[in-house]
Amino acid sequence: MNAPARKTGPLATVKAKFGDKEKLVAAVKEFTTDDLWVSRTNKDKGLDHVSNAKLLRLHATFSAVKEQFGSRAKLIDAILELEKRTKDEGYKTRLSAYPVPRLYDLFRSTKKRTQPKTKATTAEKKAAAAKKPAAAPKKAAPKKAAAKSPAAKKAAAKKKK
Repeated sequence: MNAPARKTGPLATVKAKFGDKEKLVAAVKEFTTDDLWVSRTNKDKGLDHVSNAKLLRLHATFSAVKEQFGSRAKLIDAILELEKRTKDEGYKTRLSAYPVPRLYDLFRSTKKRTQPKTKATTAEKKAAAAKKPAAAPKKAAPKKAAAKSPAAKKAAAKKKK
């Protein structure tokens, strides 16, 4: 019997991918250029006091954005194009205040929302509906004799006589 696969925790993931937390912090600090980073960290603490889970999420998000878009400005332009608001300067300035993880989440949700429905999805729905057995009509349950109270039993006995 196979045991279910266990999910590793953030510390195990950090050790497996980066070796230790200092290397992960250094990898995240590489993304703290003006192209991607909106500085909102505490100057006294910095990234050294951020949790491993958050650092891993930041690294994954920054890596994806850097690979896909290259900079925050291009990510913001992509969001504006998806929402068909390229000329809306007020919206663009509001988006420019957002940090990269929020922008990337907005991009992914907007992309998912604006994608046209494809025929494959409707075909998949039809196939799934065909696999389900048709609901058989329910048979009426046989009627049970109603439980009679003692007074009702006496009345019924008198009618028979």
